[in-house]
Amino acid sequence: MDVIMNQLTISEIMTRSPRIIRPDSSLRHVFKLMKNHNIRQLPVVDSGKLVGIITDRDLRLALNEPSMDSISWGNDSRLDRLKIEGYMTTNPKTVSPTTPIQRAAELLVVYKIGALPVVEDGMIVGIVTTTDFLNYLIKM
Repeated sequence: MDVIMNQLTISEIMTRSPRIIRPDSSLRHVFKLMKNHNIRQLPVVDSGKLVGIITDRDLRLALNEPSMDSISWGNDSRLDRLKIEGYMTTNPKTVSPTTPIQRAAELLVVYKIGALPVVEDGMIVGIVTTTDFLNYLIKM
């Protein structure tokens, strides 16, 4: 299995054309997007370039709540005014489509993160998540 893992690249397991968000998007918009599409990470893109990543953990920290389920999203207008640029991770760890999947897995473990934006020439071309790795292992 090590030989197979060393030969595979991120391009073979990544999610292509991931949903993206702009840095001036509101916390409410990001939460709804994540919830509606059952995703936990969104690359943040400005003028086509990756500028950050926002995660469900970032949203929980932003609102200082232990669980998003307990947040009253309906009536709090602050959620429309607060922009994700103040809560996203800037300069996130990234990989390229040609990065060996073993190296990407190491980055996820070492940095304790759930996703890596896949970037080529400064442009986002995909995302690889722990779920992508698990799906690959299931297929094997």
